[in-house]
Amino acid sequence: MAFKLTYKPFGERAILIEWPQKIDKSVLKDILLYKEKIQIYNTDFFLDLRVAYNSLLVIYKNSINNFSVEVSKLKDIYLQNSVITRTIFRKWKIPVCYDETFGLDLEFISKEKNISKANIIKRHSQAIYTVYFIGFLPGFLYLGGLDEILHTPRKPSPRLRIEKGAVAIGGNQTGIYPNESPGGWNIIGNAPINFFDVSKSSPCFAMAGDSIQFYPVTLDEYHHIKTLVEAGVYQIESEVFDD
Repeated sequence: MAFKLTYKPFGERAILIEWPQKIDKSVLKDILLYKEKIQIYNTDFFLDLRVAYNSLLVIYKNSINNFSVEVSKLKDIYLQNSVITRTIFRKWKIPVCYDETFGLDLEFISKEKNISKANIIKRHSQAIYTVYFIGFLPGFLYLGGLDEILHTPRKPSPRLRIEKGAVAIGGNQTGIYPNESPGGWNIIGNAPINFFDVSKSSPCFAMAGDSIQFYPVTLDEYHHIKTLVEAGVYQIESEVFDD
């Protein structure tokens, strides 16, 4: 499926390519396919390719001398029908403790939605989320697929300190804070694993196109997993899936 794309200059060394403004898996697939085509056909000229919900930022090694010429090249690449090496995607199973020790806003969401905390946890952990891109903080996964009943606006006054691993809901999204930071999302639990580790060859284990599924753990299980993580011996459960 070919989308109607727009191309905009983004500083002296980058071009921003934009898709229709919606969070949609078909858009994500097209973005990732385009990214892979550029990596194959234009490897000598670009420095980096950055994916977002509805865009792909192509950053060049040098200043762009002729914007129209580069856009023409990119359009030709987009229309290429050559066989593309298939990217392997994984579904990651992430332990989350929804205990009230961590679920600071479970009570609030429960009252707002008129549903039990157990129902919130069930709906949140049953869904399979798509990783659309990584940003805001290193290792912060932007996930699509949150149950509509759980959609909750961001807090009007952000907290100044949110714990590392906090699992939260903001609008129609859910996510995990990879490090301690300020934030305005509604906190419902905590994951005891590292989402960004500079000691690893790939600091963030997940990538755009992967899937995430949370599974509830008790407070004791949470602390046991955290001990294994700190010892460097915990392995995140995952499986290859055919999307």
